[in-house]
Amino acid sequence: MTLPLIIYRSLRQHALSTIVTATGIALACGLLMCVWVVRAQSQSAFTQTTTGFDAVLGARSSKLQLVLNAIFHLEASPGNVAPADVEMIRRHPLVKLAIPIAVGDNLRGYRLVGTVPEMFTQVEYAAGRKFTVQSGGRLFAADAQEAVAGSFAAARLGLKVGDTFRPFHGLAFDAKAEHEEDFVVTGILEPTNTPVDRVVWIPLRGVQTMSGHDPKAAADVSAVLIQLRTPMAGLQMDMMYNKQGNRLTFAYPVGAIIAELFGKISWFDKVLELVALLVAVVAAGSVLASIYNSMNARRRDIAILRALGARRRTIFGAVVVEAGCIGALGSLAGLAIYYGLFSGIAGVIRAQTGVVLDAGAWHPVLWVAPAAMIGLCALGGVVPAFKAYQTPVAETLAPVS
Repeated sequence: MTLPLIIYRSLRQHALSTIVTATGIALACGLLMCVWVVRAQSQSAFTQTTTGFDAVLGARSSKLQLVLNAIFHLEASPGNVAPADVEMIRRHPLVKLAIPIAVGDNLRGYRLVGTVPEMFTQVEYAAGRKFTVQSGGRLFAADAQEAVAGSFAAARLGLKVGDTFRPFHGLAFDAKAEHEEDFVVTGILEPTNTPVDRVVWIPLRGVQTMSGHDPKAAADVSAVLIQLRTPMAGLQMDMMYNKQGNRLTFAYPVGAIIAELFGKISWFDKVLELVALLVAVVAAGSVLASIYNSMNARRRDIAILRALGARRRTIFGAVVVEAGCIGALGSLAGLAIYYGLFSGIAGVIRAQTGVVLDAGAWHPVLWVAPAAMIGLCALGGVVPAFKAYQTPVAETLAPVS
C-alpha cells in the first residue's frame, strides 16, 4: 500500500495545483472528443439524410445548391421548373414518384414550403417510416388554405391545431412583407429528426396563387423531389438532363453530393483537429510543469521516504503514476465537458438544419482520447520523476547550520 498512499498524500497536499491542472486537461480532452465526434456524426447524418428521395430536379444550377434548397431547406431556389417539365418527369418510366415543391415564403423566419399531400402519404423518409400527424390533427387538403407544421417549427412558433397565420414573403422574415391569405393549421407532424421538422408545409397551389407572386409563374415549381425505380435510372437521367440538356439540373445521388461538400471543407476539420491536439499537448505539458516546479518543495519528503526504505524506483513510479492520475481526473471531467459542448453544438445544428446528432452514440475516440491523455500526462511526469529519482538523501536531510 506504500505507492498508493504516497500518491494520495501528494495529490491531497498539492490539491490546488492538481485541480487547476486537471481542469486544463478536462478542457483539452472534452474539446478533442467533441471535435472528432461532431465531425463524424455530422458527416454521417447529412449524407444519410435524403428524406426518402434519390434525386432532385431543378433549374440550371449547381447540384449542391439544389440539394441544400430542396432537401435541407437552407439555400434559395435557383429558379423555377415549368409545368411541362414537371409532368414529363412525373410520367417518365424510370421515375417511381415525383413530388413538386415551391418555396419563397416564410412564417416568422421558418420556411414555408408548398407541396402535394402525396409527400406525406407515399414517402418513407427512412426505411419503414412514413410521415405521421400527431393525434388530433390531419393533413392539409390540396385545394384548401391549410397547413401542416413540422414538429420543431411548431414548437418554436407555438403553433397548434386550429391556429391561423399569414405567411411573409421571402425566405428572411420581414414584418412588412405579410401576405393577405390566412392559413389554418390542421396538423403537427410527429418528429422525424430530419429537415422536414423545421418547415411549415402548405398546399402547392397555396404558394403558387399567393398574392404578390408573379402570376406568369403561377404554375411553376421550385424543384421536384424524385424517387427512382433503379439506381441505374439515376445515371441515365443524369446523362439526359446534365450532359445532353442545358435547361435543368438533375442532382443525383443526394448523399454523394453532400459528401462532396464535406470533402471540400475537410481542411477545416483538420485545422480543428490540430488545434485540439495542440491544446492536449499543452495540457500535458502543464502536468510536467506543475509537478516539476513542486520538486524543490518535495525534496525533503522524498529524502525521508528514501531513508525509511522506499526504493528509487518506488519514488520514480509514484511521480509518474501521480501525473497519470491527474490525467485520469482531467479525462473524467473531460467527459462531462464533452457532453456539455456536444449538446450545445447539436442544438445549434438541429435549429439550423433539422439534422439531429446523438450525444449518447458511441465513438472510439471516447475511450481513445482519455487513454491517450492519461498516457501523455504520465509521459510528462517522467522528467520530474527522474529528478525525484536523483534526490540525494544525505545532502537533503543534513541539518542546516
